[in-house]
Amino acid sequence: MKTMRMFLAVAMMILVHNARAQAPVNLGSASNFAVLAGSTITASGTGTITGDIGSYPTATITGIENWTLTGVNHGNDAVAQQAQTDLFGAYGDAAGRAYDVTYVDGYDLVGSLLGAGVYNSPASLALSGTLTLDGGGNPNAVWIFQMGSTLATASNSIVDLIGGAQAGNVFWQVGSSATLGTGTDFAGNILALTSVTLNTGASVEGRILAQNAAVTLDYNDIVLPTTAIPEPGTLLLLGSGLATLLAIRRRKNSR
Repeated sequence: MKTMRMFLAVAMMILVHNARAQAPVNLGSASNFAVLAGSTITASGTGTITGDIGSYPTATITGIENWTLTGVNHGNDAVAQQAQTDLFGAYGDAAGRAYDVTYVDGYDLVGSLLGAGVYNSPASLALSGTLTLDGGGNPNAVWIFQMGSTLATASNSIVDLIGGAQAGNVFWQVGSSATLGTGTDFAGNILALTSVTLNTGASVEGRILAQNAAVTLDYNDIVLPTTAIPEPGTLLLLGSGLATLLAIRRRKNSR
């Protein structure tokens, strides 16, 4: 079974290597939020959140006074409202991408080694151990996981990033609710249609974004990705600079 899984992982890497490169999902103003809910944020115990939090249209946020928050609390304000609008668009974008690989319902990603690409399950996805995402030396590599229903991780599961993979470029589009098991070490942006629950001690490098229902926290650490997705203006500036350098080099070579 282990040999077969390794074979499938290698075959999938080859398949996705040949897939067309994906642009990151544009989160708009939701990118500033580490935690965004549609109805309620409930925080038990203590923990840390690096990034903004907010809930819209229901403003209820409880227990966060015991947490370390490095960011702004946007409870039912115009900023949270706009973030939810942008999240709606981002969710539709992620769900609408053409996928490279499809899985059967309830597929467990444990043991998988995945290159950049779009991975789809018409229903649920699970993780009961370690999933490795390999950027292949490309820090702009993008992963999109599409689920028709739930995402669930077992206790102490890990999303491991190697080869320059960046948590900010990993997107989990969840058709209903996501649940991270106790002690899970997770990477990426969860875009859930309904709710997100982080069980005791789960940590996330990425974003917890729920459109219509609650986010439930319990002794967690959540931090926005350290490497931001480049803004379009930055990419244009970089491209312009490279073009200028190439032009200078051509002039020198023609002398």
